[in-house]
Amino acid sequence: MTLGRTIISILTGLVFLTGCSSSESKSRPDPDEPIPAAVSVVQPSGENEILTAAGTVRLRRETALGFTTPGKVASVRYEEGDRVKRGALLAALDSSTVAADLSAARAERDRAAAEYARVEKLYKDGWVTKSRLEQAEAAARAARAQVESAGFASRTSLIHAPSNGILLTRNIDAGQIVAAGETALVLGEIDKGYVLRVPMTDRDASRLRVGMPAVVRVGGADTDPIRAVVSEKDGRADQRTGAFEVSFSLPASDRLRSGQLGSVEVAVSRDRSDSFAVPANAIFGVRAGEGLVYIVDDKNRVKQRNVQIGKLNDKSLEILAGLSEGDVIVTRGIEKLRDGDVIKPIRVAK
Repeated sequence: MTLGRTIISILTGLVFLTGCSSSESKSRPDPDEPIPAAVSVVQPSGENEILTAAGTVRLRRETALGFTTPGKVASVRYEEGDRVKRGALLAALDSSTVAADLSAARAERDRAAAEYARVEKLYKDGWVTKSRLEQAEAAARAARAQVESAGFASRTSLIHAPSNGILLTRNIDAGQIVAAGETALVLGEIDKGYVLRVPMTDRDASRLRVGMPAVVRVGGADTDPIRAVVSEKDGRADQRTGAFEVSFSLPASDRLRSGQLGSVEVAVSRDRSDSFAVPANAIFGVRAGEGLVYIVDDKNRVKQRNVQIGKLNDKSLEILAGLSEGDVIVTRGIEKLRDGDVIKPIRVAK
């Protein structure tokens, strides 16, 4: 009785498996039936591509200001962010020291001049030698030069705005002792306008020329674009980063502030004339700069081909190698295909 039940169970299982196999074979499509798939003909890329980079908005001229003599700061009249007019007094040193030096220099000048006049008269009367006269003349000239030096120090103990601008940096406060040549203030000159300063690799910077048009967005991708042009390129790379700084001049705008982040887009000539652009969804099996596409032959049969991938943008993917002009590739429906399948090509209007 047990053996009979076992045989019945085995037969029942075989019948079930046979039924499943028959069902699966009926659901699988006929391999000879063409599979609908969208295709397109490979064409060379356009002559230009869009170069995108990020940078920082700056005033085109940001001037460091300081005193030419050491001293004690007497006053600083503006804060960072304040707008100032050309000629405005920004900061001043304590004038007591420089004023005393100027007074002493003037007194010495007057004494040396009187001495020279006295010696000159004695020389004419024959009482002193020519050498003594020349010494008095040299002392008078030195005293006059000292007055000029003290006068310069007195004038430069005051920092005036060289142009209309915005005070970007303030490094001093009243009562502080400063050294000669130390940067006390940094003034951004409004009259020179704003630029977007962008660090770029040598390869990208070399593709730009002064005067090339560009589109700049400040504060986010959803802001209105600003028309700009390439205005300057650094002659040498930054020693720390190896990047070249490129400046894009911007039109006057109340939106702009020094320090804002922005992005720029520039249409540049492609490095390669033999590259192609294909829809990104035509690529599969992507790995380490390579991928696969389905090539369609004259019998509508597909075959995998390895391609070298370049840059990706919003619309297409650059193919650097593996395709030729006129090749037909599958652009949609690749997930349904296997190597060697026959397709029913569907041409998609561009």
